[in-house]
Amino acid sequence: MDLKDQLKNLFPDHKPEENEVENKADNPIWLQDDPIICKYEKRKGKPITILEGYTGADEDFKKLAKELKTKLSVGGSFKDDKIIIQGDYRDKIMSILKDKGFAVKRVGG
Repeated sequence: MDLKDQLKNLFPDHKPEENEVENKADNPIWLQDDPIICKYEKRKGKPITILEGYTGADEDFKKLAKELKTKLSVGGSFKDDKIIIQGDYRDKIMSILKDKGFAVKRVGG
């Protein structure tokens, strides 16, 4: 017995609305008003791009990190509310985020 069956047993008169599901599918990642900071650093002589300043849920930020890594075909990680991408991809990352509707601010270099 899954969760939907249990809810049907508890609330037999309830009829789910399809609009609620459609709204969640249209915009899966929460957009914020403040810009995401995109900066460049060198660690151990290797370039990295760091994204920080996202105020939404960690799960949304992790989804965004995974999407960026797959689109750019690079490695990276999500640590301490920051996305770390291997290599200097500031311009490409900024264009991808702007296409999604995020405000992005370039910092450093």
